[in-house]
Amino acid sequence: MDITTLPVISTLLDLTARGLIGLTSLLTPWTGAFAGALAIVLVTLVVRAALIPAGIAQAKADQARMRLAPRLREIQTRYRGDRERLQRETMQLYRSENVSPFASCLPILIQAPIVGLLYSVFIHASIAGHANELLSQTLLGVPLGTSLLHAVSTGTAGIATWLVIGCLVLAIAAVGEITRRAFRVEPVDGIPVGVLGALQFATAVVAVFVPLAAGVYLLTTVTWTLGQRVVLRRVFG
Repeated sequence: MDITTLPVISTLLDLTARGLIGLTSLLTPWTGAFAGALAIVLVTLVVRAALIPAGIAQAKADQARMRLAPRLREIQTRYRGDRERLQRETMQLYRSENVSPFASCLPILIQAPIVGLLYSVFIHASIAGHANELLSQTLLGVPLGTSLLHAVSTGTAGIATWLVIGCLVLAIAAVGEITRRAFRVEPVDGIPVGVLGALQFATAVVAVFVPLAAGVYLLTTVTWTLGQRVVLRRVFG
């Protein structure tokens, strides 16, 4: 069963497609062939602006983890041989300090459905019974509905496909590495620091599998994340 045929999801896909088509049409007179990709960039910026409160919560959580790191290390040393007690004491410390260890995950979790919508919009030839006009949009000659994995598996990956999507994946990985190095949190057992670090590179891996359109979204959002965290670190010290 294709869940995109369900009424609620089908309506969301239709609204997403119509919105992107309308925005692309507005941008075309000024940006030409880049209109489709720029429409996705603009949508991403709007989404990330709406998620600024979640970004602030993430910044506060990062600062709180750094502040609590010495006490967490003490707990880790004291209960190293008792995994269950270690986790219980760690969570008790977070509760006593009114800190959520999962706040850093919020922006990623909230954006997952949006990436899913972009993925679905650019893999369907028709949406809500009408032809999907978005599939005619390209970036430097590569259709926005193309994924590197699909192009390679079907033997349709040309030089442009490798260059455009390859550079995009490398850019996502580079921004993720810069973010990881600039905002490294000392790992402490019982908190998802390792998971968050891995997610920086998981985003680049995801870009290999999803359509180029979703990859453009991912590159824009990780770049926003880096800039936002730089600003918020200065604000919150």
